[in-house]
Amino acid sequence: MFTVTEEEAAAIRKAYLEGGELVAVAELRRRFPSFNGNPRALDAVRAIAGWRPAEREHSRKN
Repeated sequence: MFTVTEEEAAAIRKAYLEGGELVAVAELRRRFPSFNGNPRALDAVRAIAGWRPAEREHSRKN
C-alpha cells in the first residue's frame, strides 16, 4: 500500500494521457522506486489514471 498526493496523481495521469501506459509506469516508478516490477506498477497506473481529483467542500455561512 502507498499514498499518492494529488500532485503525484496529476503527474501520472498527465503521463498516461500524453504518452500511454508505459510512460505512466515510468513516471510512477520514478516517484515510487519501491515498485520493482512493471505488472504491479501498471495496475497502480491504471487505478490512478481513473481517479478524479477530490472535490473540496465549500464552507457555508449560516
